[in-house]
Amino acid sequence: MELVVKSVTAESLKTATLVIAVGEGRKLGTVAQKIDDVSGGALTAVLKRGDLSGKAGQTLLLHSVPNLKAERVLLVGTGKDTELGDRPWRKLAAGVLNVLKGLGGSDAVLALEELTVKNRAAYGKARLLAETLLDGEYVFDQFKSTKAEPRALKKITLLTDKLNSADVERAVAHAKAIANGMRFTRDLGNMPPNLCHPSYLAEEAKALGKANKNLKVEIHDEKKLKELGMGAFLAVAQGSEQPPRLIVMNYQGGKKSEKPFVLVGKGITFDTGGISIKPAAGMDEMKYDMCGAASVFGTLRAVLDLQLPINLVCILACAENMPSGNATRPGDIVSTMSGQTVEILNTDAEGRLVLCDALTYAERFKPQAVIDIATLTGACVVALGGHTSGLMGNNDALIEQLLSAGKLADDRAWQLPLFDEYQEQLDSPFADIANIGGPKGGSITAGCFLSRFAKQYDWAHLDIAGTAWLSGGKDKGATGRPVPLLTQYLLDRANA
Repeated sequence: MELVVKSVTAESLKTATLVIAVGEGRKLGTVAQKIDDVSGGALTAVLKRGDLSGKAGQTLLLHSVPNLKAERVLLVGTGKDTELGDRPWRKLAAGVLNVLKGLGGSDAVLALEELTVKNRAAYGKARLLAETLLDGEYVFDQFKSTKAEPRALKKITLLTDKLNSADVERAVAHAKAIANGMRFTRDLGNMPPNLCHPSYLAEEAKALGKANKNLKVEIHDEKKLKELGMGAFLAVAQGSEQPPRLIVMNYQGGKKSEKPFVLVGKGITFDTGGISIKPAAGMDEMKYDMCGAASVFGTLRAVLDLQLPINLVCILACAENMPSGNATRPGDIVSTMSGQTVEILNTDAEGRLVLCDALTYAERFKPQAVIDIATLTGACVVALGGHTSGLMGNNDALIEQLLSAGKLADDRAWQLPLFDEYQEQLDSPFADIANIGGPKGGSITAGCFLSRFAKQYDWAHLDIAGTAWLSGGKDKGATGRPVPLLTQYLLDRANA
């Protein structure tokens, strides 16, 4: 779907559907009042009949309104608040899109520029609107024999005044890149695990490299992982017939002398739990255990679309965790690339094992900052639900930058502590560290584990176990998060 920005009056545009707002109590704003005047009071007459009161989420479709070039007018209730929050604003946009998708018109005009959103100027308001519209178009039906019906709606025009036109244009450009990144992430997350395995992700990376001259791609196989001393990474993969892959994508958009930012993604393409096998119910959703890697792919895609003037390295630790006669056992001790040894108490705590070696590998890039992204712990879902990502790290400034980016992108995170008391839960009598710290504070002890491999640089960890996908039923699927948060963080660094 095409999004365009124009600075013209609503009544002057020829369109299949013109969308305007009505406040609770049937209050007409500036745009609606002008349409009412031009149409000889048509809106007032309809509202007096009581068909729409203006409550948030209400819609009313009008046909053949007099003296307008628009074929239809869609009235949208905005509620009684003079300022909308981010969530009501997104709900309004999603509601409008759902109505428009059911109509026969090929285009629509949204005259909603006069609505205000708390703590957001023209850019922030328009970007949330545009992202919601574009992400709402997502369909994953490549494995269905009956495809989704093609929609008539091909273009939406966002109206704005000339003063804010440049900001809104920039917002739409950023939203398009983020939505494309989210779509890429969602596609990867929704792929079945018999097709989306580590080698498949490696081929996706190669294809991305071929399409972009300033992106260098390296794929490290089992032999290379052994040479690097990645014993923890290899331990996770050894129970599967699918070979592991360490994917390294190096984007050079800044000066050669500038240190890169590094994103590290957990890419467990299917997680049975290994010998510590998971319950059968819901195990199909464990194909989403590579959503950390998928979100790094999506963020890189957004950065490539925007050609941000930064250097960015993306490291994806990809493996499949399966039970077999060759699988890692609880009680095994493995050596990591850092030289530290790990006692594996639970083979279902495998994400931290592939990530710890990837975090050590990141040292060679002498990074400005390293952020790892992983569907790491069910404990984070218990703590924060499906709305907020868990955030930990060793640098207060980096943590604050990510929290701020999450607020701006409406893709929020919440900081959890990494106190020394939690570190003690990982003590092992046989190795340098155990891979789990018991049932208490599971998401925090997982972060503590990773912190021991990230001492050479500023580091943050995003636990997206609750935010990367929607669980259960016909609506289950990858969400595309935290691509908006990560892209905003990099946009902020590019503008710093």
